[in-house]
Amino acid sequence: MLRRRPPRSASADDLLTTLGRLTAQAREGAEKQRARVELAEALQREMLPARLPQLPGLRAAATYAPARHGLDIGGDWYDGFPLPDGSLAFCIGDVQGHDVEAAAFMGQIRLGLRAVAVHAADPGEVLSRANDLLLSVDYGLFATCTFLRFDPAGWELTSARAGHVPAIWATTDGRFGLADDPGGLPLGIVPGEEYPVTRRRLAISGAFALVTDGVVEGPAFPMEDGLTQVMRLVRANAGSDPAAVAAAAMSVAELTGHTDDSAVLVLRFDGAGGQEWVKRERGARVVAGARPPALSDG
Repeated sequence: MLRRRPPRSASADDLLTTLGRLTAQAREGAEKQRARVELAEALQREMLPARLPQLPGLRAAATYAPARHGLDIGGDWYDGFPLPDGSLAFCIGDVQGHDVEAAAFMGQIRLGLRAVAVHAADPGEVLSRANDLLLSVDYGLFATCTFLRFDPAGWELTSARAGHVPAIWATTDGRFGLADDPGGLPLGIVPGEEYPVTRRRLAISGAFALVTDGVVEGPAFPMEDGLTQVMRLVRANAGSDPAAVAAAAMSVAELTGHTDDSAVLVLRFDGAGGQEWVKRERGARVVAGARPPALSDG
């Protein structure tokens, strides 16, 4: 009686061929993903401003870092530009999602904010108009944002938040805090949203730092811990160059795991020195009186 050998499901050559085909498909997919990530990062860096506006007594610096593993790129941005009345505008934000689409949407938001800021009375109106503008194009994404306006006439900083991470402030006399101001929903969610405005007079030298959530939050790192770390570092560097403050704040992203892209924007302001410049250059618009003892809301 003849015994038949059981048929093999596949020869060694067949298995090698299949493995080679699957490897090639995986490599092609990885190359496409890498190309999309590289494009998103290129778009991100090209659309961020090459420089930020400055004034005597007020210097600004910012830094951006992509995700450590190159997967979550494209959503974070910062910007700064002069306004027609002589004030300066600054903003920072984070688009929902990542990759090329988020980078493109980020560019639209930056342009939209610049366009509406020219005709808006304060940061709250800027965010409200930008929100309605974004909803009108029906892009399907949303973004958090903080918008600032610095008025050199009164050495005043006004701000509004659209669902964004609170800012951190510190003065050179050792005081510091979290600017957890009232805010509204992220941009691109609900039409007609209103954004409360907070006013601060920069009476004593210090720093005002804005971050995106990639700096202060990670899969196993709570945002509260990240904000505490940034506050400690901003306080320790409040009298330093703004670039040094920004670099110190960005270092916290290493603690969070750096799984998301990250941005930091820092305003480094003088108190008395800035006020002396304002009085010399724009004295007619300065109201005389004693300066408050610290950075204060008003």
